[in-house]
Amino acid sequence: MVKKVKKSGVKAVKSVPSHHGKMVTIDGNTAAAYVAHALSEVIAIYPITPSSNMGEIADAKSADGETNIWGTIPNVIEMQSEGGASGAVHGAATAGALTTTFTASQGLLLMIPNMFKISGEMTPTVFHVSARTVATHALSIFGDHSDVMTTRSTGFALIASGSVQEAMDMALIAHAASMESRVPFLHFFDGFRTSHEEQKVEQFDFNDMRAMMDDDLIKAHRGRALSPDHPTLKGSSQNPDVFFQARETVNKYYLKTPEIVQKQMDKFAKLIGRKYKLFDYVGSANADRIVIMMGSGSETMHETVEYLNKQGEKVGLIKVRLYRPFSVKALLKAIPRTVKKIAILDRTKEPGAVGEPLYVDIQAALSEGIKSGMTSFKGYPIVVGGRYGLSSKEFNPAMAKTVLDNLKLQKAHPPALLNKFRQFCGLS
Repeated sequence: MVKKVKKSGVKAVKSVPSHHGKMVTIDGNTAAAYVAHALSEVIAIYPITPSSNMGEIADAKSADGETNIWGTIPNVIEMQSEGGASGAVHGAATAGALTTTFTASQGLLLMIPNMFKISGEMTPTVFHVSARTVATHALSIFGDHSDVMTTRSTGFALIASGSVQEAMDMALIAHAASMESRVPFLHFFDGFRTSHEEQKVEQFDFNDMRAMMDDDLIKAHRGRALSPDHPTLKGSSQNPDVFFQARETVNKYYLKTPEIVQKQMDKFAKLIGRKYKLFDYVGSANADRIVIMMGSGSETMHETVEYLNKQGEKVGLIKVRLYRPFSVKALLKAIPRTVKKIAILDRTKEPGAVGEPLYVDIQAALSEGIKSGMTSFKGYPIVVGGRYGLSSKEFNPAMAKTVLDNLKLQKAHPPALLNKFRQFCGLS
């Protein structure tokens, strides 16, 4: 178990790297809700598939008298819309409470106005999202990343999980990182594919969560709360003479956030034993072809990469953990210097754009890194983009192999990748 010992007057945490947590069989929603309920005082909810279970679980826990890690029962409030839920979170967090909510798809879109305010006021909180398709030509309750991609400009940090175990782990890391950085976090995992998939995972306990959460940071959050006892100004109206300057003052917080997230990941590794990086690389150390993606599809690609490397190929995969704020330095550090071709897979469609969001971001990161000397690539690698898994469309190992096979072409290009995908997906 976790032991706290005094060293030079400072509390330190000791733990065994190989963890002691019990094994439980749960789904992704249950994994995220377990952490969210334990680390919150106010939980505002409104049900929407496939995130409803998280709110139901939190509500049931409080109704049964289950406490959070500080021994109090979280106040779970069901509002009349997702807009109301995000407004309640905004108000509770502004008053100094530890708060969270759960949502997806159109529900997340209704939260966007409050998300701009929450992040603009540098108020820590975590939204847990079972990522789901946004309705376009038709409604779909299944999963992709079209909802979370709409929040890129809100100022929320975006952190992704690819499995049930990661849904629990990243939930804890997100809560701890948000409290330290003051940047609100959106923790997401794929709807149904992860939210409703049952896996056997290792569940850490309340002592571990207490060790991750810094009491001094929580006290500081309380100290910033709006109160008639120490009145401060928030949410004013500003004119052009000062708005621009004030808006730029948040830059230092976002620049520090990737480092803070990695720090919390390292702290988590010491406590629990599972190691994560902002961009996790798996595969051959001298790979010539790699794929970059995030979410549950990366688990399929992971197994495919391992299989192909056993067959003598030199391929790899980068799993994106922290998508916002985007760390160019961390990405470039994760890419092997031997890489000549890169495929970037997005689980969303942005009509009319030069490319999907992850593709555009990585192209910009590579360009910036190579031109500034941050990396030692031998020439600019060939980079192609592709879409997969919209509305939970099948993404299997054969499709994953096709992505890597496309990179074998002398001049890999999007039409070749697209045509292969169309054949596998039954779209041709």
